[in-house]
Amino acid sequence: MANITTSNATGRRKTSVARVRIAKGVGKVFVNGKEFSRYFPGENLRAYAEFPLKVSETLGHYDVLAKVHGGGKVGQAGALRHGIARALLSADESLKDVLKANGCLTRDPRMKERKKTGQPGARKRFQFSKR
Repeated sequence: MANITTSNATGRRKTSVARVRIAKGVGKVFVNGKEFSRYFPGENLRAYAEFPLKVSETLGHYDVLAKVHGGGKVGQAGALRHGIARALLSADESLKDVLKANGCLTRDPRMKERKKTGQPGARKRFQFSKR
């Protein structure tokens, strides 16, 4: 019987995908081989991504190793947040109520709307001329 010390999960947001592995540790976070603060230099994106750890009061208890690709930094931070929440859930089922109540387990479905033919953008129309 193997002793499970890590939990894996996948998080998604827009076109970004994050593969997250958490393990018991001291709270180190690495994204794509870089330190968390170097990959996300903005404080607001870091706070957004580590929100599931704060809400579940496990901020210094797990080390996070993540591979993120696709999209931009905001989408990647959202994918990382979703992945961390799902990994925490697989590590400890008792956190489900807290994570769900704070909206961490819900995948944000908002995507960019496609451009339609005969229009300059997704919703914008060319100027109408009656004559």
